Amino acid sequence: MTASAPGPVEAQFRASVTRFAGPARAVATTVVGIFGVVAAPGGFLPFGLLALTLVAGAADVFAGRRTSFVLGAVRAGAVVACQPWITSVPGEASLWAVNVLTITAITWQWEHPPRLTGPALVVLLAVGIGEDWLLVALRVVVESVLARAAFVLLVRSTARTDAARAEQAALEQAAALERDRRRREREYLALLHDTASATFLAVASGAAADPSTVAGYAARDLAILTGTHREEDTPADLEAGLRATLARRAVPVEAVWEPVPLIPASAALALVRATEEALRNAERHAGADSVSVRLGSSPGGVTVTITDDGRGFDPAAVSPARRGVRGSVVERMRAAGGTAEVTSSPGAGTAVTLRWSRG
Repeated sequence: MTASAPGPVEAQFRASVTRFAGPARAVATTVVGIFGVVAAPGGFLPFGLLALTLVAGAADVFAGRRTSFVLGAVRAGAVVACQPWITSVPGEASLWAVNVLTITAITWQWEHPPRLTGPALVVLLAVGIGEDWLLVALRVVVESVLARAAFVLLVRSTARTDAARAEQAALEQAAALERDRRRREREYLALLHDTASATFLAVASGAAADPSTVAGYAARDLAILTGTHREEDTPADLEAGLRATLARRAVPVEAVWEPVPLIPASAALALVRATEEALRNAERHAGADSVSVRLGSSPGGVTVTITDDGRGFDPAAVSPARRGVRGSVVERMRAAGGTAEVTSSPGAGTAVTLRWSRG
């Protein structure tokens, strides 16, 4: 069983601690080494240990973790082993050795796992000599355990933060998907309503007098309303949806209807909404006095053409920030598997041609 990858907060915390541990150890051991040289009885040994401390400190800052670990262990081991010659009080533990060992043990807990630091600390503590070394060893062990525990608690805290953020993001995404689903459902049900209404209108007006035809329409509408068909496969009456869109427009609309086959509801919905946006643009922006809408069949599909006599425009000059034609017409049709073509020029009106075909 593999552990899951850390989240962004946990990963950032681990990276920050790793970057901080080495330089912090280098600075602290160097400062302790300088004071150790000052307090040492004399001779060349303290200066040699200080030189080793500086080399190991450079590795802490610039080298990789493995090199830093090895040189850090050598530095601590050398200072601990040389206690009899650098301590200011014969027989007692050297403060230089105790501080270097403590600093090393604590900072290791932030960088390396206990299976690596544990044996290394056992070896370093075994090198130590002195009457009160047992107390020193106990102190180092306790401080190491506390440092590791603090690190683990902080890591778990960041992991919980990542989990909370992921849960919040999932909830927000689910809410957005639910809102989108409801919106699509409302649009879809409205189109289904138009489809069923078209059947009733055909019967009432006598346009569908053949009982077998009426039965076929009724069976189709029943399957739609009871969910027998999948939404994307449900046949819909495009003309019914367009008629509802053309009702109560701000400018006169001349409609020409040719017999067209039933098409999937998703495609019909895209055509209806794209037509609605084209009509809205003609009313609000084109200054049109009249608009014509033609519904016709094409090989394997349908074509809807919306033409106005407005002021027109240059499609190439439209700002990308304006999403009306591009977002509500062109991209909507592309998403439904169709195409949209906008033809216009200043003073010559605008024609929007929507096409959809199977396959």
